[in-house]
Amino acid sequence: MKTDPRMYLAVDNCFASKRWTKPAEWMNLLKSMGVNYVEASADNECDPLYMSREYLERWVGEVKSESEKTGVKVANLYSGHGTYTTLGLTHHDKSVRDRIQREWIEPMAEIAASIGAGIGFYCHAFSDSTLQNPTVYREMEAELFARLAKIALHCRDLGILAPGVEQMYTPHQIPWTIEGSKRLLKEVYSLFASPFYLTLDTGHQSGQRKFRKPDALAIDEMAENCLRGEPDSCWLGSQSAYDLFVEMIRTTDEKRAGIRERILEEMKRYPYLFADNTDSDTYRWLEELGCYSPIIHLQQTTGESSSHQPFTEEYNRKGTIFGEPVLRALEKAYRAPGSSEEGMPPKCGEIYLTLEIFSGTSEMNTAILRKIQESVQYWRKFIPEDGMKLSQVLKNLEK
Repeated sequence: MKTDPRMYLAVDNCFASKRWTKPAEWMNLLKSMGVNYVEASADNECDPLYMSREYLERWVGEVKSESEKTGVKVANLYSGHGTYTTLGLTHHDKSVRDRIQREWIEPMAEIAASIGAGIGFYCHAFSDSTLQNPTVYREMEAELFARLAKIALHCRDLGILAPGVEQMYTPHQIPWTIEGSKRLLKEVYSLFASPFYLTLDTGHQSGQRKFRKPDALAIDEMAENCLRGEPDSCWLGSQSAYDLFVEMIRTTDEKRAGIRERILEEMKRYPYLFADNTDSDTYRWLEELGCYSPIIHLQQTTGESSSHQPFTEEYNRKGTIFGEPVLRALEKAYRAPGSSEEGMPPKCGEIYLTLEIFSGTSEMNTAILRKIQESVQYWRKFIPEDGMKLSQVLKNLEK
């Protein structure tokens, strides 16, 4: 491998939200579990939209002080549910887009830089009216890329080397496909040559299978199902395609084939609404884009949903995410020909494998801590020491 990244095991402190909220509390808990690196979630009392500047200055001071005491370092800051629940950077009102960029992302980046951390986020979504209009969609997409490029430039000026956006799994939250992710990285990097990356999440391949483009046979089968009173069974993308489908099932048999062809043509106008088969494969994502993902969010999943489950024996029995396949997939990404794919940012020199495990509102504290501890123990079998080169991690697998 021309680039042999250093590997770190980290934990997102979202598990501690509303329970262990002071830096001293979550740092000491993680230290007791053998964790040296943490991803600080905005949900755990450090969100610029909710917290005052004065409070955040005190928070930074506490983080620095407690980091010296415990040896636990905040490796990255990350957005939480607050900005995830809005249209954010692709809001239909420019003032909202500006506010998210100026009053959330930029201050968060400045906080990250002040404690020597990186930053990742997800702060945008496309409304249905935008998705239904290819021209408007492309305009909003281009503006998003431009904003991300400016954010990357701002981060570079602050000394943050690898800012990034999280990969998602539905059409209204890009990037959600492998090719779409590559395009985003290339477009953003091309504007100012400031590196910008992805955060891959091992559970964010659970939705793409619902949005695959149907062929003629699948459309005919869906029509037959609807005529029998059964619900729609495949994704057609745009409302205009669904309107044609309604016309198809209401017309005579001899006219259905013609309308079906019109549906197939209509779907071609909306390529951004459809996924490929490989987009549902977590390991394919890692093989193709793992080298452009300085943060990889780890969650156990059956592949049916993104539930952010732990890596305990119970969940691992039913799960699809395991240490060795993840690392082998990363090896493939770094062994791909060339230093990097044309137009892409440089391959990452560090990767933080970051456990992102959620806690239930009624879940007992002891159960939460137990599942985090067991998850850390599972992944420590693969990353026994932080900072190991990927090549050394792989050699250990062969022993």
